[in-house]
Amino acid sequence: MPDARFFKTAGPFTLKQLAELAGCELANPADAEKKIFNVNSLHDAGAEEITFLLSKKYIADLGTTKAGACIVHPDFVSAAPAQTAVLISKEPYRSYGLVAAAFYPTEKLKETVVHEKAVVASSATIGEGSRIDAGAVIGENVTLGKNCHVRANAVIGDNVVFGDDCIIGENASVLYTLAGNQVYIYPGARIGQDGFGFFMSPKGHTKIPQLGRVIIGNDVEIGANTCIDRGALGDTVIGDGTRMDNLIQFGHNVQTGKCCVIVSQVGVAGSTKLGDFVVLAGQAGVAGHLNIGSGSQIAAQSGVMRDVEPMESLMGTPAIPIKEFMRHFATLKKITKR
Repeated sequence: MPDARFFKTAGPFTLKQLAELAGCELANPADAEKKIFNVNSLHDAGAEEITFLLSKKYIADLGTTKAGACIVHPDFVSAAPAQTAVLISKEPYRSYGLVAAAFYPTEKLKETVVHEKAVVASSATIGEGSRIDAGAVIGENVTLGKNCHVRANAVIGDNVVFGDDCIIGENASVLYTLAGNQVYIYPGARIGQDGFGFFMSPKGHTKIPQLGRVIIGNDVEIGANTCIDRGALGDTVIGDGTRMDNLIQFGHNVQTGKCCVIVSQVGVAGSTKLGDFVVLAGQAGVAGHLNIGSGSQIAAQSGVMRDVEPMESLMGTPAIPIKEFMRHFATLKKITKR
C-alpha cells in the first residue's frame, strides 16, 4: 500500500465508478456498489483494496489473493478467488493505471504560490494555480501556463515557454525551449544546452554557435539527468506523448515523432530523426544523420549505423535484424563449443 506520509488518497470509490473510469466490465454486476479504499499489489492487497493481474506469470498469486477486487484479462477471469470482485479489461495494466490515478490525482492549487526564496523575474508570466519552490530561478519573459510546478533549485532561462500542467523537477535547467502541456521534466535534466558542434582542424577546434531551440510537444516525460541539446540552426524536437527514461543524451537537431519510448542510457547523435512509436532499449547508441522508421524497435546495447526501415527490429553492433543476429549467435556458439 502506498505510504500515507507521501501519497494522499482520494478514495473511496465504488467498483462501478472504478470500472467506468478504467474502461472495465464488472464480472458480477452485484458488486457495483462495493467500496474500495486503496490500491495494492496482488500479493499484499486486502479486502478493501483493488489490484491487477499483470500477466499469466502471476496466475498463482491471483488464486491466493485477499484483494477485494482485481482487474483481470478476460482469459484469466476464472482463476480469481470467489471473494474477489473481478473487473474485466483487455488491457489490465492500463486500466490499473487509470484506477491508481483516480486514487492519487495530481494536486492542483487554487492560487499561485511563489516561495519567498525563489527568484522570479518581474517580466515572467506565471499561470493561475502554479507553484514555484524555494531556490527556483525564473528568467526574464518566461511564460508558465496554469497549474505548473517548478520545484526546488530548478532554473528556467529567459524567454522559455511552458504550457499548462507542467512539472520542472528539482535542479533541472531549461534553456532555449518551447514546451507544450503536461510536460514533466525530472530532477537534474539539462534541456537546451549547447550542442556538441565544432570544426576540427590541426589549428584547433572552432566552436560553431548553436542557434536553434528545443521544441517539446504535449504529454512528454523527460527522465532524471537526461540531456537534450538545442539545435544548431534548426530545432531539436521531442514529439507528443514521448517517454524518455533517465540518463539519456540527445544531440543537436535530433527529432522524434509521437509516442516514442527511449530507455535509460540511450545516446542519439545529432540530426537523426525518429518516426512515431520508435522504441530504443537501454544503452542503445544511434549514429547521426539517420532516419529511424516508425514502429521500429532497437534492442538493448545495440549500435545503429544505418537508416532503419519502419517496423524493423534490430539487435547487435552493428545492428542487424534480430532473427539474423540470433542465427549468427547460434552459429558462433556451435563453432566455439568444445
